[in-house]
Amino acid sequence: MRNFLSLIVIASAIACSNGNATENASTERESPKNTVVVAASSFVNSSLPNLNKDSLSMPANSWLEYEVNIPEAGRYRLTINGKADTSARVWVEDYVKNTDGRSYNISGDLAFADEQAYVIGSPLDSGMHPIRLHFKAGTIQPESIEFKLIKRHTSTPKSNTQSMEGEEWQLVWSDEFEGEGLPDTTKWSYNVGNWGWGNNEPQFYTDAKLKNARQENGNLIIEAHKNDAGSPWTSARLSTQGKESFLYGKIEFRAKVPVGRGTWSAGWLLGDEYRDEISWPYCGEIDVLECVGYEINDSTGDGINHATCHTRAYYFKQGNQIGNEIEVKNMNGEFHTYAVEWYPDVIYGLVDGERYFTYDKNANELEWPFFKPQNIIINLAVGGGWGGAKGIDPQWESHQYILDYVRVYELH
Repeated sequence: MRNFLSLIVIASAIACSNGNATENASTERESPKNTVVVAASSFVNSSLPNLNKDSLSMPANSWLEYEVNIPEAGRYRLTINGKADTSARVWVEDYVKNTDGRSYNISGDLAFADEQAYVIGSPLDSGMHPIRLHFKAGTIQPESIEFKLIKRHTSTPKSNTQSMEGEEWQLVWSDEFEGEGLPDTTKWSYNVGNWGWGNNEPQFYTDAKLKNARQENGNLIIEAHKNDAGSPWTSARLSTQGKESFLYGKIEFRAKVPVGRGTWSAGWLLGDEYRDEISWPYCGEIDVLECVGYEINDSTGDGINHATCHTRAYYFKQGNQIGNEIEVKNMNGEFHTYAVEWYPDVIYGLVDGERYFTYDKNANELEWPFFKPQNIIINLAVGGGWGGAKGIDPQWESHQYILDYVRVYELH
C-alpha cells in the first residue's frame, strides 16, 4: 500500500531566510492558506527501494515523487529544506505523468545555502500536481518542500478582436513610451522570478525596478545587469497579461537590440490561456522579434531576426517548429520594425515591411490555437538554452534592449 501525501498548511507566513535582494520585489502579501508544506517523507513513489522514511538520505541521480494540491493558480516561491553537502544540486519536475512525454522543469538547478534551496516565480495552476524532486548531485537529507504563493494568476479583463477586413491599417492600441519612469501599469504587468522560464535562463526578472525597466526620452529601456542583487543577472519581462489581450491584427515592435554573446531579446505573443507549463504549447506562441547575441556582429550590429509559431503540432522541443529568419543590418544601432500580420487563417512575419515568414497550418486546434486571444510580451534574457548556447561573453556588465513603441492595428 502506497503512502499518501500529508499536506501541512502553514499557520503563518514564512519569512525569506537568506536575504537575497531579488526576492524583495513587490510581491503580494498572501494569506496563510496559500503556503503549502510537504513533508519529505510523504513521498508516493521513489527511484530507490526500501528507503528509511525517518532518516532520508538521497544520493545523486535519485528522485522522490509527491502529489501536491496547489490551492490557487499563480507564481510560487519553491523551497527545498534539508541538510546537504556543498556540491548538492536539486531540481523540481511538474506533471511527471503528462501524456506528451515532456519534462517540465519548474525550478532550474538549485544549490543549497543555510540548509535551504529555493527559486522564485515557479508557475503552478490550481489542483493536484504529480511532482518529482530530483537529486542531481551530492548527498541530501531532505526535510520538506514548500510552495508559497507570491503572485496570483490574474485573468485578463479585456480582449480586443481586430477586424481583418479592409484596405487600410488603423491603429487600435499602442504604447509610445512617452512618459518617464516605470512603464505604464495600465498596459503592462511584470513576470517576476528566476525559475528558468522553461529555457534554463539564469536571470532574475524584477518587479517595477527602474534599473531594469524604465521610460526615458520617448523609449522603453529594458536593461540587464550582471551580478546584481544576488543574481547572476537581473532584467525585466513585461506582459499585457492581466490587462489586455489581442486576437488578430498587425502587431509591431520598433526596437534596437543589444549585441553581446549571451543576450536573447524578444517581442512576442503568448496564449492568454497560459497558467503553467502544461498550458504550453497548446495555448500557442507567436515570436515576432527574436534574436540572440551570438548571431549579431558586435562591431556592425548586423544580425538575424527569427519569426516562429509554436503549437502542439509544431514546436521547438519536438524539433519541428515552423519559422524563418532574415538578416537585419545594424540591429543594435538603428531602430527596425518587427511585425506580424495575424489573420484568422494565416500569420505573416515582417521586418521593415518585408514579408519573410508564413505560418498557414490551420487544420485543427493542435496546428492552429490562434483563434484565441494572446498577450504581448517584451523581455531581455541573458543565457538560457538558446541565448546561452555559445556561452555568455564575460566582458559585458550590462545590456540594453530599447523599444520605440509597441503597436496593434486592424484593417478598415
